[in-house]
Amino acid sequence: MMTHWTVNPYEEHRPLLEAISLRIPSAPRAFLRQLCKKQRVFIDDHLATADTLVSTGQKISIKKSLRTEEFITASQLVPRQILYEDEQCMVINKPAGLAVHHAHGHTDDLQLHVQAFLHRRGNDFRTAPVHRLDIGTSGPVLFGKGRAAISQLGKMLMDHQAEKYYLALVQGETPQQGELCSAVPAKGKIKEARTGYQRLACSGGYSLLELTLETGRKHQIRYQLAEAGWPIAGDLRYKGPTTNDLSRPFLHCHRLLFPQPETGQPLQINCELPDDLKPLLTTLGITLPPTY
Repeated sequence: MMTHWTVNPYEEHRPLLEAISLRIPSAPRAFLRQLCKKQRVFIDDHLATADTLVSTGQKISIKKSLRTEEFITASQLVPRQILYEDEQCMVINKPAGLAVHHAHGHTDDLQLHVQAFLHRRGNDFRTAPVHRLDIGTSGPVLFGKGRAAISQLGKMLMDHQAEKYYLALVQGETPQQGELCSAVPAKGKIKEARTGYQRLACSGGYSLLELTLETGRKHQIRYQLAEAGWPIAGDLRYKGPTTNDLSRPFLHCHRLLFPQPETGQPLQINCELPDDLKPLLTTLGITLPPTY
């Protein structure tokens, strides 16, 4: 069994030992050096030394051990959770069941994990998410590194320079594509909301949709789909069907697009469908297109 991840721009041209330390900061450098010496670390499936320089896009793999797993747990983030990182920002894969930031009734959240992880690295600057996902929704969350980056990224989102694409499995056979336009409850008021959708597959009385938000209301996708008569599988709050022992809504943000804060270069961050959602698609005989 292997732990593996893809090198990102923040790790570009660093020695392998340093690149691993950035992903598992609780592990002593001496321990990581021994991993390399004992031929337990690979770059693109080839053995590599501690001093080998890494490049963006390469795959780093480490043979699993109880000790390595202990250091990963202590680091607060699993290496593969870091989907992207540069000097200004990080994109972290949020699991379902974890709040993005402090929420009533929850003592744990992703922001705490990221701040603890950076502290382990020796980075004590402030970090914060610049958008949110529901507790029951999985997918990428963009964090700013430092107050200036947080402010800049926040303004970028307010100016609608970022896009999020979601996958949802809903009850019923939907049209091939369309737009949901309706009023939804938002912060004690009723506000207009718009959500575009495209059907990717249909089987067994369910439709797999890709959705994009044109407005950003709380629970917008869940509320509008239920109102349209297509509740999300596993979404008990909005009377979605329970099947395959699904313990949360089948809603996953699978793609995040935003401009790099310093250069303005368009970035596309993809986030694979998590393992807890895949079995239901298999049961229904639905196969995701290759680009998803």
